[in-house]
Amino acid sequence: MTPAGGAVNKKAAKPFSQKELQHFEKRLLEERKRVLKEIGKHDEAMADVTEQENPYSFHMADQGTDAMEREKQFLFASKEGRFLWHLNQALRRLYQSPDTFGLCHSCGQPLSYDRLDALPHARYCIACKQKEEDGKR
Repeated sequence: MTPAGGAVNKKAAKPFSQKELQHFEKRLLEERKRVLKEIGKHDEAMADVTEQENPYSFHMADQGTDAMEREKQFLFASKEGRFLWHLNQALRRLYQSPDTFGLCHSCGQPLSYDRLDALPHARYCIACKQKEEDGKR
């Protein structure tokens, strides 16, 4: 409930203890490390695909297969890159304003511990995220 019909007070109460914040920081850093490793694998796979291409191959099927493999590796890497961006943003929020980390960016209510444990880069509570996704459809 908003006070006197005004905006939600996002500075209300600190949603998580210092120990819980340290747990979320650890989770974010672990996810970040995993994603960077995955991006490295995609870079290696992309280099392998490029090396295996036959410069003298004039058959359209071979060229199509090569192009499909390059595109597939690019799509996987770009998906991981977007995820890395979200993780970095969450770490930035955690370091810059730990008092408000874990508050929904839409309604200002605290996100559940279980939600942040499963998805440490989450910015919205489940209800607001569902509203956002319903609006996109």
